[in-house]
Amino acid sequence: MDALGNPVDFHLTGGQAHDLVGADEMLPDMKANRPIADKAYDADKRVLEPMAAAGKNAVIPPKANRKQPRDFDRAIYASRHPIENFFAKLKQYRAIATRYDKTARNFLAAVYLAASVIWLN
Repeated sequence: MDALGNPVDFHLTGGQAHDLVGADEMLPDMKANRPIADKAYDADKRVLEPMAAAGKNAVIPPKANRKQPRDFDRAIYASRHPIENFFAKLKQYRAIATRYDKTARNFLAAVYLAASVIWLN
């Protein structure tokens, strides 16, 4: 997502896959110097350490069960709201919210189409 909450890229994972599976695919190519993510991405080895090694300062709140809580910038994290709004708008499309399409190719095409309509409005 860009700073306005518009989609930049999509990566489709299985419905039962954890968010970190998508992170493994998207993080190496990420251009943002300060990516903002939710608590699901609070993983030292898979997210935080590779980003720090790349010189990126991730804004990710710590999980509640973290043994050593760490700080994060709450003001910058609040700017994640437009991204959440985009996903709320995307879920207004019934075929996407319920995943009518059987194949990943068709479902991803529907996501791209709906995202384009949202972006143009």
